[in-house]
Amino acid sequence: MSQQTQIPELDSVGLFRFAWRQLTSMRTALILLLLVGIAAIPGSLIPQRTQDPLQVGQYFKDSPQQARWMDYFYLFDVYGSPWFSAIYILLFISLIGCVLPRTIEHFKAARAFPPSTPKNLSRLEHYQSWNGQGDEIDRARAWFKAKRFRVLESEGSISAEKGFTRETGNLFFHLALILILLGISFSSLFGMRGEAIINVGERFVNTPTSYDTLMYGRLYRDSNIPAFMLTADKFDARYNLETSAPEDYTLEVSLLRDGSTTIEKKVIKVNSPMTIGTTRVYLQANGYAPVVTVRDSKGDVAFQGPVTFLPQDSNLRSIGAIKVPDADPQIGFLGSFLPTYVRDGVNGGASAFPKALNPRLLLSVWSGDLGLDSGIPQSVYRMDTSEMVQIGLKGLKPGESYEYEGGSITFEGYVQWVNLNFVADPGKHLALLGGIVAILGLLASLFTRRRRIWIRVGNEVEVAALAKNSAPGLEIEMQEFTKMLKGEK
Repeated sequence: MSQQTQIPELDSVGLFRFAWRQLTSMRTALILLLLVGIAAIPGSLIPQRTQDPLQVGQYFKDSPQQARWMDYFYLFDVYGSPWFSAIYILLFISLIGCVLPRTIEHFKAARAFPPSTPKNLSRLEHYQSWNGQGDEIDRARAWFKAKRFRVLESEGSISAEKGFTRETGNLFFHLALILILLGISFSSLFGMRGEAIINVGERFVNTPTSYDTLMYGRLYRDSNIPAFMLTADKFDARYNLETSAPEDYTLEVSLLRDGSTTIEKKVIKVNSPMTIGTTRVYLQANGYAPVVTVRDSKGDVAFQGPVTFLPQDSNLRSIGAIKVPDADPQIGFLGSFLPTYVRDGVNGGASAFPKALNPRLLLSVWSGDLGLDSGIPQSVYRMDTSEMVQIGLKGLKPGESYEYEGGSITFEGYVQWVNLNFVADPGKHLALLGGIVAILGLLASLFTRRRRIWIRVGNEVEVAALAKNSAPGLEIEMQEFTKMLKGEK
């Protein structure tokens, strides 16, 4: 009667070791890397709450049931979701567990000697044999030393190896991926990114309420925001007269740091940000803000000041909305600002140049409920006219006024605005270092030829070689080696 072999069950330690080996295999790391790419797709197709909250709010308004299900699976916050974080953390652990042991083994192998000379060299590539002169070992030793081969010399033979940098580059490439992941993690945890539109001549106080958009890392707090105040003193934009293409943007600011009474004069350009502690301030965009005064039927001022308009083309044709909820009834204006006005037979007006050489403000006047009390967030650059009635159309030059039923509006002029991007990115240096190391490691891995050459001197001289990665060039190197040994020129 045959006896069945009973396989012992894995204990908790054995099960952990098995799971660890599976997680830290290169196959698992590649699968997790693929999953990260797939998991990031919804973040690029669906508006994210941290980037476009208005669009997310529109989702809830148009399809509330579908939006609730999407929100349940964190589709509006993909990169902060538990399932995306789980994949990211598993990939991080898998790479570390896969690369670090290989690095230790490679370090040991890098210090080891080449393998000894095989007994039967005739089975290897580029094998040659001839009657020697007796000094071939000395010549080979000198040649290997000049070519920086690692050698293992035994009685009557030399084993030489070169190109170990190939494996080193491969390992450095994978270590660089860990550095990049660390840099991204630090930025995600301890970083900050915010944007603010500032009119030229206005001050910006660095507090959370001063930003138009503000995104914190998971471990970033309000107390980490550096305290400073800057004033946009002057903005100068230069454009090509023929193509209207921008040639240079220069923003001059006055900076007052916390605890200092000295005002610093700084200059910000597109590729030259201003650094304040760990925060960098980038000049991202610019445009125009028409300055208007709106009066009600009694002649009282219901609204006065600049209104930011958003550029729509390279000539800075800009659109915007002026909302006056204090008027009775409520008044709104949909407008187009044209820096250099020209007559357009299709649209009625266009801008021929980005600079304000002939500014014009085109307005359509709407009366009715602006919807500001509905509780639904609205864009300050757009206006919902579904519950309003159009009561007028007018184009204004600076200084001109337009009277409509229930009030008037005066186009006082314009100011320029700049969009500043405030970034605290503590992991960027690690990510940059990782990128540089990855490129260098990849180049070393792709262009380094690892090969071994053997020579044995007995009754006759025998030489052979082997290219581990089948890279070209070994045949030419062997021709040079054998000519040197034979004393040929």
